[in-house]
Amino acid sequence: MTFEDTDFRMEILDLQNPYDVKLVSNFLQPLGFNFDPSDVEFTLILYTLAGDIIGSGSHKGKILKYVAVSPKYRDSTAFALIVTQLTEKLMSIYKHSFVFTRPTSSVYFRGLGFKEIAVAEPLFCVLEFGFESITNYQNYLSSLKKETKTEQVAAIVVNCNPFTNGHKYLIEKAAAENELLYLIVVEEDRSAFPFAVRWELIKRGIAHLPNVVMVKGGEYVVSGAIFPAYFLKNEAISLIMEKQAELDVNIFGKYIIPKLGIKRRYVGTENYCPTTEAYNAAMHKLLQLH
Repeated sequence: MTFEDTDFRMEILDLQNPYDVKLVSNFLQPLGFNFDPSDVEFTLILYTLAGDIIGSGSHKGKILKYVAVSPKYRDSTAFALIVTQLTEKLMSIYKHSFVFTRPTSSVYFRGLGFKEIAVAEPLFCVLEFGFESITNYQNYLSSLKKETKTEQVAAIVVNCNPFTNGHKYLIEKAAAENELLYLIVVEEDRSAFPFAVRWELIKRGIAHLPNVVMVKGGEYVVSGAIFPAYFLKNEAISLIMEKQAELDVNIFGKYIIPKLGIKRRYVGTENYCPTTEAYNAAMHKLLQLH
């Protein structure tokens, strides 16, 4: 399918065609992207009317990816055309979309109506666009909030893939040490056990704890929407992990803690797990600021 305006021509890429994949890969490589066709479900490319490729954009689910324009055309309407075409598609399906970029590039998306959620300098900025937003998730949290007599309100974020005795021990310990415990369950289905199964196993496993409130993690708690790093090919993996954790913890501190009145967050430990180590370091560093 082809779209045209007075300056540019836009085509939808055939992700099953090696020639098309190589075309966009070669365009994106010098702009700092390693294009992975398995990581997208839709890609478009933008040409001049003379046939020169000058821009590209993709998405997977609600997330915009690989949005790039040749430096020579960054003051033109090329970027806006690509982003508008992608967001209109996502609005018709999901009514909502996310984008991740470096903080220095976020101004271009904000100029098209995207709203910044959080930043982890100097690598990550997450923005969203649509009829829904993080405010909807905050309203959901407010609907679950319970009044307490003290400020002994805690939280644990769990995946529980599957629910184990270790999880049960941590939850029981936190519940015993606090008046109220919010148990936030990662909702995204990227685990061996789907969310509905994990939710039910946890619910049964903590049925004896009356002061525990189960909370769905939505798209803002340890979600795939918070973790893309496809645009950071030249950065150290350790720094990417650190900043991914920082971004997630910043969202937790800015949007979740105030709505539920959380004063403490409990974490588990996993031997030799750099992701858990990065998360725990980010929480020690940042949550005391909220």
